[in-house]
Formats: sequence, C-alpha cells, structure tokens
Amino acid sequence: MKPTSGPEEARRPASDIRVFASNCSMHGLGHVFGPGSLSLRRGMWAAAVVLSVATFLYQVAERVRYYREFHHQTALDERESHRLVFPAVTLCNINPLRRSRLTPNDLHWAGSALLGLDPAEHPAFLRALGQTPAPPGFMPSPTFDMAQLYARAGHSLDDMLLDCRFRGEPCGPENFTMIFTRMGKCYTFNSGADGAELLTTTRGGMGNGLDIMLDVQQEEYLPVWRDNEETPFEVGIRVQIHSQEEPPIIDQLGLGVSPGYQTFVSCQQQQLSFLPPPWGDCSSASLNPNYEPEPSDPLSSPSPSLPYTLMGCRLACETRYVARKCGCRMMYMPGEGHLPPTRRRPVQELCPPGQGSPTSHAMLRKDSCACPNPCASTRYAKELSMVRIPSRAAARFLARKLNRSEAYIAENVLALDIFFEALNYETVEQKKAYEMSELLGDIGGQMGLFIGASLLTILEILDYLCEVFRDKVLGYFWNRRHSQRHSSTNLLQEGLGSHRTQVPHLSLGPRPPTPPCAVTKTLSASHRTCYLVTRL
Repeated sequence: MKPTSGPEEARRPASDIRVFASNCSMHGLGHVFGPGSLSLRRGMWAAAVVLSVATFLYQVAERVRYYREFHHQTALDERESHRLVFPAVTLCNINPLRRSRLTPNDLHWAGSALLGLDPAEHPAFLRALGQTPAPPGFMPSPTFDMAQLYARAGHSLDDMLLDCRFRGEPCGPENFTMIFTRMGKCYTFNSGADGAELLTTTRGGMGNGLDIMLDVQQEEYLPVWRDNEETPFEVGIRVQIHSQEEPPIIDQLGLGVSPGYQTFVSCQQQQLSFLPPPWGDCSSASLNPNYEPEPSDPLSSPSPSLPYTLMGCRLACETRYVARKCGCRMMYMPGEGHLPPTRRRPVQELCPPGQGSPTSHAMLRKDSCACPNPCASTRYAKELSMVRIPSRAAARFLARKLNRSEAYIAENVLALDIFFEALNYETVEQKKAYEMSELLGDIGGQMGLFIGASLLTILEILDYLCEVFRDKVLGYFWNRRHSQRHSSTNLLQEGLGSHRTQVPHLSLGPRPPTPPCAVTKTLSASHRTCYLVTRL
C-alpha cells in the first residue's frame, strides 16, 4: 500500500474508506473516495469503476463456466522407433471340431447344443461322419466336460502348421499358446503368457514379421446338418491381431483368411490415450471376473488381476452375468468360476452343454454391459492384400514338399504374412483443452485490464476488511465493556462520598488516620470494596 500523506490522513483510522482508497493499488478508487465534495467528475469515476468491476466479474464467471465444462482436444502425432514389440496373433480354424474325433458320447451330451441335432438324428449324423452308430446298449458317461471335448476334438496346431518363420528364423507350435474362445480351440503367437519374453522387430516390411503356412484340413469339417445362427458355411481361418493385454474376441473382430491365397497384412501400431472423468469417460480399473461389482461402480473389483481393456471388460461382464444366472461359466470365460461369497448355492466350474450359451447370447443381444474406453490402449491398423497360391509352376513342387496332391493344396493350404509397414507408430492423445493455469492466467489478465489490480490488490482488500472488523466490530464491544466498567466505578465513588458526610468530627484539628479497612465493615465485606475505599 502507498504511504499516507498529510496530517488529516494521518489522524484517520486505517478502517476509513478514504484512507484505503487513497492507498490501494486498484485504479479509480482514489478518484471516487478522494477528498472534496460530490461532483460530476466523482460521479463519472464511480460509474467507470462500477462498470469495470461488473465487466471483470462477468468475464471471470464466463471463464469459470467454460473451465467447468471440462473440454478436451485430441492430438494426433507420428513417432519413430528403433524397435517395436510384435503384436499377439490369434488364429482359429473356422471349423470348431474335427469329424474324426467325435464319438456317440459327444453327440449325446453336446449334439443338441452345438449342432442342433435331435437324439433320433444321431445315427444318421454318425453315418455322415463315416462312423458307425452307437450300439443298442450304449450308455453315456455320467459327466461331460466341454473344455475336454474342444481340447480333444479341436484342430491341432501340430497338424495345421506346415511352416513358420519369424524374422526369417524358424518357429513352431512351441511358440504358440492354446486358448479357448467362442470359436473353440485357438492359438496365439507371442502371447507373453507365463512370463515369456515378448518378441520384437527392428525392421519393417515383408520378411520381418510372422510368415506361416497352414493346412485348414477341410476333410475334417463337420457336415452342415441344419441352418442356425452358428452354422459356418465358409472355409479357412480367423486371425486377430491385438495387444498382449487384450483378450481375443476373434468371432467378432477376426479377419478371414481363405485357402488357396497368400494374405499379406501390413500393420501400424497406434497408441491411444484418453482422459478420465470429468474430461472424458475412460477407465483404468482392474478387472476381476470372479467378483460382482457394487451397483454404484460397475467396474470396481476387490483385487487387481487383469489390466482394463474394452474387450476384457465386456468379457468380464458376460462372465458375471452367466455366473449369476446359471452358477457356472463357459469354457472361454476367464476366472475360476467362483461366485461372490453372498451366493449360497454350489457353483459348477464349467457350464454343461446348452446351459450357459443361451444366457450369454441373450445378454449380448441386450447389450447390457456399459464399458468405457480404456485410458491407455494399443491397437493396430491393418491393410490387407492377397495373391493366389500355388502358381502352376510351383504346384508340383509344393505337392512333393508337403506330400499332398495339387488339388488338396489348392483347397486347404494358405499362407499368411504379418509385418509392420514401418517402424513408426501413431499416438492419439486426449488433452485438457483448458487447464487451471490457463484459468488463473485469464482471470489475472481480465483483472489487470479492467480494474488494474493484481494478487497483491486482493491482499490489500483483505487487510482493509480486517482493519474494518477490528475497528468497527471489536471496537464496539471494547467500548461497550469499557463504558460499563466506568459506570460501575462512578456509582462506587458516589456511595463513598455520601458515607463520609455522616461520620462526626470531634475536633477541627487534623483528622487522625483511618484504619485501612475501617469503613469496609459498614459498606461491604469484599476485598475489592476495601481496596477502593483505601484508595479514596
């Protein structure tokens, strides 16, 4: 604050508005509350100050309102890298079960659920598979495990994989991990399961990724007996390219690769980053399908288990729904099949054939899972191209190499080449469009523009309010207490004066000294009265 000047201002208290206006660094107050009488000039300055303050407060309210709307912006950038982690590649044969591995016991338990067969149709279906019907005294097994059926009757990678190379080096079935999906028994390359080291690549282009040749084993395909929602009419494999953290949803997101063609898949990595509420709607909560969330928090989990992904959230939601309705889980669902402790009935680990699938399909049709985007995720943009194989010049050579006929190779063999287009990746990042620092900067700019104030001016105003409180409020109570004490002292002095007029004097000479508390006995026995009389 500015130093005071003049004897008149020096005598005024600090709570005087004229003293504050003359010393405050805020522009215009000195012209409004300065010395002198009311004039046109003072009125114009008052109108200008009021208008400036009103405009400043309006601008501040607008900036605060804009900040509370939590806008965001998306930034797209392309960055280079010397080494990229190769994605996980999941592949499934479109045919879920091999016809040569099905038994009458499999048809008894799973024929209706998987193939839509009535029990009376089992003998005819077995004949279509090239097998003999069940004998008259056939007795099915007391229990049945769907996972064991797919593990035994699903296509084996040892039989399908004809050739495998990664970055020119040989690979084999040991580099793949078996996984169950809605399509049955599938295999994932570079899954990173069980702590395995993730494979990387240092160059882009063909020959610097995964090159495989597969036999789809079309002779093992099940005959189409009846048309239903899950009846496959095509031949080939499904391929999904995804990050290691994301579970494969290959029945919905998989690419189709047909035999008789070599398919080239050029990939580019994309790293996505989204903002949490209130700027966005992403989530980074861990997923645990073994427990039900609270109704108020559909994504909460008691213990972290899996990193949050969009597909993982939907799969966990489906798992919880089937567990609540059926008390079991499907073979492709994660977790151990346990329900929350609040469930009292016993829980089976895997659903019997035909029990969980209708419930799962009903939930998917209702789309009752509300899963936000993950706050951080990795996806892969893909471009496909294909050529026919084998050529006429190479057909005989491949027939000798694979020990298959040329017709068989044309109908069953495919080649797949997956690689990075280049060692660069895209970043898609959501950023806050309006930060707190920008809000404070705008408020400071508006404050300096309209009223010529700063943060120190606010401190001056607070200091002035403290002075007003001390002088007006505390001073009022102080003066009131002092006046009450002064009035009681005056009453006591008047009482002492009247008593002295009643004491007789025996002589006109000097009055002998009165004992300190002689008058106290006639007035009061309190020490305070004795003290006052003595002083008087």
